[in-house]
Amino acid sequence: MAKSLGASLYVPANHKSLAAIANGDKLPQARSLIFCLEDSIADRELSWSLFNLSVVLANMRVDVAADRFVRVRNPDVLARVLAMPGVDKLTGFVLPKITRHNFDSYWRLLRHTEHLVMPTIETAEAFDDAEMQGLRMALEAPGVRHRILALRVGGNDLLALLGLRRPRGMTIYRTPLGPVIARLVTTFRPYGFMLTAPVFEYLDLPELLDQEVNEDLAHGMIGKTAIHPTQIGAIEQHFKVTPHDLAVARAILDASAPAVFRMHDAMQEVATHRAWAERTVEQSRLFGSHGELGHKPFLEGEPS
Repeated sequence: MAKSLGASLYVPANHKSLAAIANGDKLPQARSLIFCLEDSIADRELSWSLFNLSVVLANMRVDVAADRFVRVRNPDVLARVLAMPGVDKLTGFVLPKITRHNFDSYWRLLRHTEHLVMPTIETAEAFDDAEMQGLRMALEAPGVRHRILALRVGGNDLLALLGLRRPRGMTIYRTPLGPVIARLVTTFRPYGFMLTAPVFEYLDLPELLDQEVNEDLAHGMIGKTAIHPTQIGAIEQHFKVTPHDLAVARAILDASAPAVFRMHDAMQEVATHRAWAERTVEQSRLFGSHGELGHKPFLEGEPS
């Protein structure tokens, strides 16, 4: 099971503090970092950004808690990064605008490495169920499947294809992308592929960000793109498990639990809810909880 990535902070590869961020000297709270060579870098800045990244990789420490990825621009840029000394210190790569037609051009370069991969769904094919099923089949190929950490959803790119921008005051699930994201979840998650949620681009709407992260989690997302350090804590507070959910999860996983029982005025069904319970306990391990209700689950009422 892919671990939750939490708030993945995008950092342009030409950032003046890239080395300090990569080594955890700056923004040590970041759980996962994505050094971007794509949309955040203008064409005229690509060469300098690649040089800056090469210096950082060569001097990057390995004793850093954060997972570190590079978001490449195209297969040629991926090849250049893979040739840099220190590239083995990276957790993996974020691949842009992936479809079933172009995935292999990236995979040919990555197949003999140990890097994990996060393809990004952000092209018109996302609106075509058959294309998404074809992409899923490509990612299920032998040797590929275990290297796919998660799929990222490029919300702004998908809205741009519709000639839209997310309105202020609305979560992304109230735009035409709401049904699209739901279909992506039902297309990929039953087959074991995790997804991460799109960026929230407004820095002055914290209550709306809270609402959107709750909706992300309701859709089963294991992370969310952050574009500013202030979003990290705001996003990850929602990944903490409530005492209620943790107690229920532990009760479901208790070897002595009946197949069906009542707890907190809800039916708990061990066979049906086990996967949720396992994810909840793991999420508590990764992000903590708001408090715990004791170590021994209490089964309320009688089996029903």
